[in-house]
Amino acid sequence: MAGDDLHAPLGFARESGVPVAPAARDLPWGAFALGGMGVLAASLVAFMIVTDDGTGGYPRIVVPIDHVAPPNRIHAPDLPSSRDDVTASVSTARRATGDQIETESGVKVVRRGGGDAPGALIIRIPDEIGVQLTPAPDRRLVEKGPHGLLPRIGSDGTRPSELYARPMILPAGLRAGAPRIAIVVGGMGLSQTATAGAVDRLPAAVTLAFAPYGEDLERQASAARSAGHEILLQVPMEGFDQNKDAGGARTLLAAAGAPKTIDALHWHMSRFPGYVGLTNFLGARFTTSQAALSPVMREVGDRGLIYFDDGTSPQSLAPTVAAAAGVPATRADVVIDLSQRPEEIDAALQRLEKLARDKGTAIGMASGLPATVERIARFAQGLEKRGVALVPLTAVVTQAPRTSAR
Repeated sequence: MAGDDLHAPLGFARESGVPVAPAARDLPWGAFALGGMGVLAASLVAFMIVTDDGTGGYPRIVVPIDHVAPPNRIHAPDLPSSRDDVTASVSTARRATGDQIETESGVKVVRRGGGDAPGALIIRIPDEIGVQLTPAPDRRLVEKGPHGLLPRIGSDGTRPSELYARPMILPAGLRAGAPRIAIVVGGMGLSQTATAGAVDRLPAAVTLAFAPYGEDLERQASAARSAGHEILLQVPMEGFDQNKDAGGARTLLAAAGAPKTIDALHWHMSRFPGYVGLTNFLGARFTTSQAALSPVMREVGDRGLIYFDDGTSPQSLAPTVAAAAGVPATRADVVIDLSQRPEEIDAALQRLEKLARDKGTAIGMASGLPATVERIARFAQGLEKRGVALVPLTAVVTQAPRTSAR
């Protein structure tokens, strides 16, 4: 029979009388515990001596406590005693700010339906900070037309010419009343290589005009705006050439009548979004016809755009017809590259600068040919040092009150 506590009590085998191993409960555990505690205490003391850690290795966080003086009390200015006083104070401040800025800038803006001048016509920022234009299209400012999306005035009165415009930025070294030059470079989109070169080479304040016939126009126009350039749409118009289609497909013809003219115009306007206004592409015959121009200008005004005459036709009635329709419009003072000879382009740019100094503002028009782009880029590099500001076209277009009631 196997030995156990029952059959071999007190540690002896019943049959043999041989001692057996004592049970675990009979070991001297108290002595063992006291010895272990002593070893642990000695180890802890040794750790504290070696590591110089008085906490014995316990986790700890050290937080500096600084004495901070209480902030000075700021005494609030006296507040208006009534809601009417608050409204009057705010209105007066906004008018004063807007009027002062307009006086200093020389730019007068009249919004549709009246209202005070905006309070931020001039923005001064460091040169290294880029300007991001509002992405296009803004869904509030488009509607579906027969050929695609068309620009329109938003339900809150916001115009594409305002939302998509580049802010006027004066370098910190120029005074507010410095002479201003705006330059429009056209023919963009027809050659992707030339367009990319102009976008990269020209200062962002130069306004770029896109013809409606290029490939991948929406991407090219978006790239120009991403680089900070505001853009125009060039609309082909009939010239005095015997070939009525010299300007391309859907050229606006002087004798076409309003319905056909507007349908063709809508086709052009649907080619890409984000432009602030329209300008003519050729158009010497079309722009001399008040009957042909009038429906176009009404459409331009009703869609919240501006109009720019490229200055190539001295007989153009565009500024006059635009004014009659209440459309913000202007025309070029100097056509920069009537000749492609570098010295003549430089001479035209010098005339443009002189005109800006004499009048306060001047607008130049040029093609996007590489030679022209190069001369304009070089000319623009020294403008700030000569005390002249390069600004986008919208900065020098005065918005006249609209009289069109369509």
